[in-house]
Amino acid sequence: MPAEAALTVADLETIGSPSLWTITIAALVLLLAIDFIVTRRPHEVRMGEAVGWSLFYLALPVIFGVFIWGAFGSRVSMEFFTGYVVEKSLSVDNLFVFMLLLSSFAVPPALARRVLLYGIVGALVLRGIFIALGAAVLQSGTWAFLLFGGILIVTAGKIFKEAISGKAQEVDIASMRTIRLLRRFVRVTDDFRGTRLVVRDGGHRALTPLALAIVAVFATDIVFAVDSVPAVYGVTQDPFLVFATNAFALLGLRALYFVLLGALTKLRHLNHGLSVILAFIGIKLVLHWAHGLWAWVPQISTLVSLGVIVGVLTTVTITSMHANRRDTKPDSSPAEREPRSRPSR
Repeated sequence: MPAEAALTVADLETIGSPSLWTITIAALVLLLAIDFIVTRRPHEVRMGEAVGWSLFYLALPVIFGVFIWGAFGSRVSMEFFTGYVVEKSLSVDNLFVFMLLLSSFAVPPALARRVLLYGIVGALVLRGIFIALGAAVLQSGTWAFLLFGGILIVTAGKIFKEAISGKAQEVDIASMRTIRLLRRFVRVTDDFRGTRLVVRDGGHRALTPLALAIVAVFATDIVFAVDSVPAVYGVTQDPFLVFATNAFALLGLRALYFVLLGALTKLRHLNHGLSVILAFIGIKLVLHWAHGLWAWVPQISTLVSLGVIVGVLTTVTITSMHANRRDTKPDSSPAEREPRSRPSR
């Protein structure tokens, strides 16, 4: 399909023809169905299995990006890859919150995969809603770029403030309104019952702790969608590309969780980097809005955006590794800390 065949919905240019949307959603549903079938029998995910699935889900966006390049040109493909990198970097931070939630609910390792799968499905649905709302807002006028930019800059400031405070990220289950509401009106069992969400307990229907964990993940998905969707709209205004980047990033999230389970806590500077990335994209959106009013205002190209994002992620990874090595070094002995005596003349 040539680039000239791109469809235009109102004022938004998109490559998302009805056939492309249909094929993409059908492939997404098929992959999720396979995941549900695979996770019917709970088991602990081994590293080899997690790495294999991670490589598979990393190969999919690469193949899709190459297809986009051949069908619609390098510019569209670059927007897709840049948006995917943004979403993937944000999803790693999301994984850390998921890890805290699973730990807070004491979810058995064999059931963690099912909780993450439900969380991914919920995230996809919510992202789809937010993407549609974002497209409607963008169609209403260029002021939407200023709005999205402001949201990202404020969010970046909040994340950076939390990062420099040095406080460990925590999840307070007792303060979550959705969990308090469920416990008030619905009975909850004291133990897990396999992958079942609702059971008969003492003659009454009751939720299992697994159901509460999934509800908690859904609640956090809403917060993640508020940040991630405007961030990708800062890279491309094509609703189809925004959906595709979100879908590919989320599909590989479950397997990536088990690969990075031990490494997540070691990326101590990740939030510093994410705050820089969100602020950068927010500034890019504000400049894009201002360029529509004053032509002399510069804009930031997609290629520059990709370079900045990759550079920031590389930097925070290196600094995190350096800080971890520094902390693991044994303390020097008292003799080494004392200044050496000056030699006698």
